[in-house]
Amino acid sequence: MPVLVASDLDRTLIYSAAALALTMPDARAPRLLCVEVHEARPLSYMTETAAQLLTDLGDAAVFVPTTTRTRKQYQRINLPGPAPKYAICANGGHLLVDGVTDPDWHAQVQGRLAEQCAPLAEIQDHLMATASPAWVRKHRIAEDLFAYLVVERELLPEEWVKELAAWAENRGWTVSLQGRKIYAVPKPLTKSAAMHEVVRRTGADLTLAAGDSLLDADLLLAADRGWRPGHGELADANWTAPMITALPERGALAGERILREFLKACRTETS
Repeated sequence: MPVLVASDLDRTLIYSAAALALTMPDARAPRLLCVEVHEARPLSYMTETAAQLLTDLGDAAVFVPTTTRTRKQYQRINLPGPAPKYAICANGGHLLVDGVTDPDWHAQVQGRLAEQCAPLAEIQDHLMATASPAWVRKHRIAEDLFAYLVVERELLPEEWVKELAAWAENRGWTVSLQGRKIYAVPKPLTKSAAMHEVVRRTGADLTLAAGDSLLDADLLLAADRGWRPGHGELADANWTAPMITALPERGALAGERILREFLKACRTETS
């Protein structure tokens, strides 16, 4: 039976320049590979060591990139190793098979959202009415599934985030603050549901997962084993659970460590 590895990407396996956390002396910094270009500029990186580990993982397991990114944002990324057959985008709203969205899965997701939570338009109206132009730089709707704001983090009032989270909770939505983005996501829109669908299709016997944010918690809990880096929302909250390993590494070196752990678990399973 194959091993399935469902991993978050941003700030888990790939990193912006600001998130690399290269704290060692410059002369000892790891060599980096650019894995995403946007508007002709390099945007995301992993270490060359991590790139080789990911290539090895692609040969050892069913690797499923699992991201809150939209399909368009995901398709900018050029990961090393074999092209993944499956990818999970829009926090589980789209299941890509050989790069193409599965319409049946997407229809199922839309049905659950219509039944179980307040409509996106209500959330969008609330964000427009309460978020101040003094600290909001962009309002965005992702795939007609969820909303997010790009903010000036140093100006963002903590109390506003708490009030938004409480308001959203009562409407079946969750709020996640990641870097300069605040996400409002329907609770039924989960990475774990999409991962379970890939497990069903592949017959995987062991599931491994990694992620750094609140939106990854359900994915980690749904896997047989999970890892979180020493940075991000989950680390800030000191979040843990049975079968979840909290790693000390931060930034790009955490990405390397996560991939080593994936490979070690795969090799143990198949030995």
